[in-house]
Amino acid sequence: MIKDKKIIIGVTGGIAAYRICSLINKLKKKGADVKVIMTDAATKFVTPITFQCLTNHPVHTSTFDTINKSDVEHIKLAGWCDLFLLAPATYNTINKIVSGIADNLLTTVISALPKKTPVLIAPAMNCHMWENSIMQNNIERLAEIKIDAKESKYSFVGPQKGMLACGYEGEGVLEKNEEIIKSIDELMKK
Repeated sequence: MIKDKKIIIGVTGGIAAYRICSLINKLKKKGADVKVIMTDAATKFVTPITFQCLTNHPVHTSTFDTINKSDVEHIKLAGWCDLFLLAPATYNTINKIVSGIADNLLTTVISALPKKTPVLIAPAMNCHMWENSIMQNNIERLAEIKIDAKESKYSFVGPQKGMLACGYEGEGVLEKNEEIIKSIDELMKK
């Protein structure tokens, strides 16, 4: 069900951002059209030109650097996609979304998504950040937001347990690409 689907990947500032390169390749091989929005912090881990080469689309990094000056960029992007994937999703960005904070292009686009557009969140962070009660409460709050009586607006995939970049071992590793793609496929069947 991924073939011919339009997917925006919101990349936030975590070390797992490099793994999105291979995810884009896999999605493109399955026939998806992919665009990328990056937070400023994400650009410190992977350059926008990398994602531009992989997607064949301009990469969106700032609310005020419009690609097409005749469009309201965040509205145009929000209306373009069939699914929004937030990966890797950091503690900061997840908590901004649940609080309704739209202070960068990525969170502004998420706030402007049509009601029926699902958001898949693939968290990646330090295990203590993941286990933080604020994070866990906010994940529950997001999961309760509905598109309709049956479907949740926000779904989660991962994280996994493993060795983290900070040297800790625990839950917080970005989910495997195959599992992310499986979750996308399931959401697109609905």
